[in-house]
Amino acid sequence: MQEQPRKILGKPAGKPARQSAKAQTETAADTALPLIELKPDSLAFSLSGAAQAVAYVLEGTALPQALNKVFVQTQALPQARGAIQDISYRTMRQVGRVDALLKAMTNKTPEPALLYGLLCCALTLLVSNENEVAPYENFVVVDQTVTAASANSHMVFAKGMVNAVLRRYLREKDELLKLVMKQPAAVWNYPQWWVDQVKAAYPSDWQAILTAGNHPPPLTLRVNRRASSTEAYLQLLANQQIGARQIGPFAVRLDKPMPVQQIPGFEEGMVSVQDAAAQLAAPLLDVHDGMRVLDACAAPGGKTGHLLESADIELLALDTDPARVQKIHDNLARLKLFCTIKDGDASRSGWWDNKPYDRILADVPCTASGVVRRHPDSRWLRRKTDTAQLAALSSRILDNLWRMLAPGGKLLMVTCSIWPAESEQQAAAFAEKHGAIRLDAPGQLLPTLANSSDAHNEHDGLFYALFQKPEQS
Repeated sequence: MQEQPRKILGKPAGKPARQSAKAQTETAADTALPLIELKPDSLAFSLSGAAQAVAYVLEGTALPQALNKVFVQTQALPQARGAIQDISYRTMRQVGRVDALLKAMTNKTPEPALLYGLLCCALTLLVSNENEVAPYENFVVVDQTVTAASANSHMVFAKGMVNAVLRRYLREKDELLKLVMKQPAAVWNYPQWWVDQVKAAYPSDWQAILTAGNHPPPLTLRVNRRASSTEAYLQLLANQQIGARQIGPFAVRLDKPMPVQQIPGFEEGMVSVQDAAAQLAAPLLDVHDGMRVLDACAAPGGKTGHLLESADIELLALDTDPARVQKIHDNLARLKLFCTIKDGDASRSGWWDNKPYDRILADVPCTASGVVRRHPDSRWLRRKTDTAQLAALSSRILDNLWRMLAPGGKLLMVTCSIWPAESEQQAAAFAEKHGAIRLDAPGQLLPTLANSSDAHNEHDGLFYALFQKPEQS
């Protein structure tokens, strides 16, 4: 389970100079009244929205929540939402590099945060053009960025600077990139502490891990065995000229990502979006008809649905966040599946009916360092100290759940982290403390780039440890 980030890790963009007391109570990313109206289908509109989202992230808001806020503010149409989201995610994967470029060209962090976000988004598009198919021509990026700055009263004063910075980058890009690429944060697009921690944990694989985290993830689906078969669903995709291939028993990877609303059978509950690594949880837990099962820390309900698809079980899905509990309801309603769902804290037992469970899935809180390619903002929002704090919370949860497990029952510990303190070290300490029998499980899965010659090399960085409670003598 991904614990929501609390504060910004990277350096905030700061506030405008000489703010009034009232202005200081507002967030630096707040939208100003528009000076001119931007066309909803223009790149300027998308850049403006992405700049707001990036600024919110720099102030400590997770990117999905930041985007939702922007979509409400701008009343963006679906096409514009897609462009805003794409630019925002691209930028979060390039923040280290474009921040270094900005500092090299301006000798300071541009203010306010909205202006900083706009420049980061524009530079990201220009830098991306060096390494991949250009989503926009360079001259269009410059023109539309200046237009976006001109349209907002918080940025109009800097439209000349925006034009000058972007044109300077295009003139001197080779020299500028050579200069900033001496900095690890610019090379890898992670905070220094993150790079150091990956190196220490995985001295042979650290470069591949960091590289994988900077690439967009594949879109992998889980076929609902109660609604279809993998073979039948692949044929359905083929009939609609959608490229895909099977990478697991019920896992299908699309050749090209698409909005969920366009995925055949999604709204009808035929498939769910779920990474191939996450699809290992239900089979590992080995549920059978009639079993009493607990899915602790269950939101948003992906693994809950998979368990219910696997067998006719008595399942309780638990999560401490009421807003995320609603997502479990929504997911199960789409899948036409049912279980008991409760708002409760897995580290406490006030919700428990004192009847033991045959199986427990413990998707415990972590820093989500193994799914950073899906959440590129998390590297900037996390702090080094978060690992120890979340590991302590996870330990309390595991201790509490263990006493709820029936003798001979199985508990599956899952994290979406690559930090050993949250994964293997946690599992080893738990087994020793409780005398738990450790069964075969994948252990640490490392995120790597998809490789067409290795279908099993397309998953996030999850960790699995499976424990069995000894039978009473």
